Amino acid sequence: MRFYVDYDLGHLVRGWVVPDNPMAISRVRVVVDGRRVTDLEATITDESIRAQGWHATGRCIFEATEAEVPGISAAQRVEIYDADTNVLVYRRAPRPDVIRGKVLLVDTSINSDSALQSILFERFQQSYFGIGKLSDEVLRVLFESPWLTSSFLSGAIVVPRYEGFFSGENFLTTALVHDPFIEMASRLRWLKARTATGADPAQAWRLGIMAEAAAFTADYDFADGKSLKRFFRMLPESAYRLLYNPLTRQFGTKLPDDRLLPGNSIVAIEILARIGIVGHRDYFEAFAATLFDRLGVDAPIPMPAPIPTETLALAERLRHLKFAQEMLVFDIAMTDAVRDAVSRGWDR
Repeated sequence: MRFYVDYDLGHLVRGWVVPDNPMAISRVRVVVDGRRVTDLEATITDESIRAQGWHATGRCIFEATEAEVPGISAAQRVEIYDADTNVLVYRRAPRPDVIRGKVLLVDTSINSDSALQSILFERFQQSYFGIGKLSDEVLRVLFESPWLTSSFLSGAIVVPRYEGFFSGENFLTTALVHDPFIEMASRLRWLKARTATGADPAQAWRLGIMAEAAAFTADYDFADGKSLKRFFRMLPESAYRLLYNPLTRQFGTKLPDDRLLPGNSIVAIEILARIGIVGHRDYFEAFAATLFDRLGVDAPIPMPAPIPTETLALAERLRHLKFAQEMLVFDIAMTDAVRDAVSRGWDR
């Protein structure tokens, strides 16, 4: 899929969307002030789109006017989505001084932190959250498109797979790493919260390959040391992949199901070193302040969501468990290095 908005004149928004199916007529969904107003089909043919082989007919241009979208002229918020993929195509800039360029925040935790997202959302023309769930084709459009001149992207992606697209002076990459044991505890509790869904044949599809792992947790009590040890001895493959050095997997492999070897930890460290801004969750203020300074954002530093007491307690149990220590050996080395580097500069 490719997309571009030619102009927004208030009373008229004109752009084009090239669907993945070269025979399909592109359709967009128009949302005004948070309310879905209408779906529009492309009505105009562009011969250059057909000539470049992107689409069989070139019928990919849409126009949104007062006739099709009542109130579009005066609306402060106008969003246009591709009707088939629900990918944001265009968002009327909420403020005149939007940040120019692309900023990628790589989520390294299973629980995405919304503190930074809530502040940066309004400062970019277009924002994309949860990008790890998007297809390769859509991700490459978001990373490569020269027309997305003000965009904030956030999500859990396998970084080496896309690092080649993170080039140029106007593309800033950032990552906030977490304590490995706290992250493992968060992932265990994430699985536990989805036990019923994973065990329900009618609902398990929602979890994909993690359904078995979620259902497996039903028989184990993470507050009990012996039960926790049995859990690690009996792990299904999907749970093992979720828990085994997830940070190293994210930065050291090209596919989520790649086998993780010691050499991948070296690759992960090298790629992490090429990220523009890297911080540690223990020094969230330092990370946020550095990011805001780089982007010229004048706003109070937000407070991250507190880590639940149950998660902290489970993390402490995991720190003394040999199975957990062995499963996180690469991640511990990486995050300790980041934490030491940040602490030297921030504690002065």
